[in-house]
Amino acid sequence: MKVAIGGPLKVAFRPWVEGLENIPAEGAAILASNHLSFSDSFFLPAVLGRKVTFIAKAEYFTTPGLKGRLTAAFFKGVGQLPVDRSGARGAGEAAIKSGIEVLESGELFGIYPEGTRSPDGRLYRGKPGGLARVALATGAPVIPVAMIDTEKIQPPGKVMPKLMRPGIRIGRPLDFSRYQGMEHDRFVLRALTDEVMYEIMKLSGQEYVDMYATAAKRQIAEAAKAEKDAEKAAKAALAKTEKEKAEKAEKDARAETEPSGS
Repeated sequence: MKVAIGGPLKVAFRPWVEGLENIPAEGAAILASNHLSFSDSFFLPAVLGRKVTFIAKAEYFTTPGLKGRLTAAFFKGVGQLPVDRSGARGAGEAAIKSGIEVLESGELFGIYPEGTRSPDGRLYRGKPGGLARVALATGAPVIPVAMIDTEKIQPPGKVMPKLMRPGIRIGRPLDFSRYQGMEHDRFVLRALTDEVMYEIMKLSGQEYVDMYATAAKRQIAEAAKAEKDAEKAAKAALAKTEKEKAEKAEKDARAETEPSGS
């Protein structure tokens, strides 16, 4: 897949990379990245010499039919690991278990601490469960990664990608051995996650928002719905006014043509 997918990606988009020397030649490490685009999981592995395993929803691997088999083969080939995300808690535990297994095999594990793609290009608060628990359970170093401009290549709603150069900045590995054995302390999980997010912010130059991206998406969706409802109500009010004007004009016209009484 590095040849079939990574090669054409590098030729077509010519991504620039800084900090490749921070990726270990061998051994386990966690790549904690911001998440701007669906393509992040392709551009990052494409520029590395090693395999990177990300988690993906199980539906990508279980869809029936020829299309489903091709989709499953593609995601397996690019290093995606299926995780059943039915039920929030069960999904989180499955992701943590999968990450630990990848790292215990001495491989690179990719994770997006924000939990979902940024809705507006800003950097959102990292979720403390997955990244911190996997890091503390395995002792693997956490390498902060910043994807640059990938959201501009194929914005939501656009079918054809825009040919432009995205960037990838890779920071120095972070050692959290001082927290070893404290993976059940929620304050430690929060502190570790915030430290990683701060490093990602420095690398990416993004504006930081101290709220979860999922909450931001809900707010944006609610605001869009409210705006749509307001537009609909305004159109209905305008149509009612126009109808009343037309009815009045018709009534006045009839009154003018009717003969007056004696």
